[in-house]
Amino acid sequence: MPAILLAVTGTDPQPWEARLRALAPQRDIRLWPDRLGDAADIAYACAWNAPRGLFARLPRIKAIFSLGAGVDHLLTDPDLPDVPLVRIVDPDLTMRMTQYVVLHVLLHHRRYRLYDVQQRERAWREHPQPPASAVAVGVMGLGELGAHAATALARLGFRVAGWSRTPKTLSGIECFHGEPGLDPFLRRTGILVCLLPATPATQGILDLKLLHKLKRDGAAGGAYLINAARGALQIEADILAALDEGTLAGATLDVFAREPLPPASPLWRHPKVTITPHNAAFSDPHALAANVLRQIERFEAGLPLEHVMDRARGY
Repeated sequence: MPAILLAVTGTDPQPWEARLRALAPQRDIRLWPDRLGDAADIAYACAWNAPRGLFARLPRIKAIFSLGAGVDHLLTDPDLPDVPLVRIVDPDLTMRMTQYVVLHVLLHHRRYRLYDVQQRERAWREHPQPPASAVAVGVMGLGELGAHAATALARLGFRVAGWSRTPKTLSGIECFHGEPGLDPFLRRTGILVCLLPATPATQGILDLKLLHKLKRDGAAGGAYLINAARGALQIEADILAALDEGTLAGATLDVFAREPLPPASPLWRHPKVTITPHNAAFSDPHALAANVLRQIERFEAGLPLEHVMDRARGY
């Protein structure tokens, strides 16, 4: 039976290996770099930040599975073989991201950081609380993750709109698309949620020019940014500038240009910034290993792989 290679850096591969072995004891599971074995035996690779050039050394590789929502980490390899790159789309991953987005939209909407400061000061002061129906939330990126998060926010009563590169339709949600739709989308948005894929077209899109277009005089009490996509999308110096000049009233950042975020970064100490360690949609081996094995079984049964990345679009 063809072997499956686990090529993981930056996180512990052992839970992935254990789960794959438990679910498919008949499979030959290899682990880079210690148990690579004969490279010609390997037909599938499961990867997260794998070393460049590794997959080019696998002569019979048939598909590469990203162990996360994005595939940008694979595209940094200039020697990537011409085989399908498969994104993980799984209910567990999608729900985790939705929970994160809802949590941080509510954090800004319900003034959590303000009350957190007041608690430390032992200050009993109530502040006006607008209804969710008065707060305009905008979700950039309406793929599987963005569409699910936008729908959940709408169910909570927020005025939700979405923006995507190509036209999309979501029940009860105003959808904008393309370059012509970006400015009107931003102008009506008080809380901006970014769930765009990392592509050459989206690199640095969260800059000062874009942030200036957000709605600052709405019920949200200022403009807020939540980026749970990729660090390459944001210009961190511009976010700091927007916070300091009042363009942004607050920001939640789960991703950064350099990860881990360097201790010297001023983002750590900024009073208007909430930082999380790239865990908005934690890839749980218990759930996602089954997803990969199901795809492999489909493929070996002659069915097409699902959620294959379009290299021309970059996602």
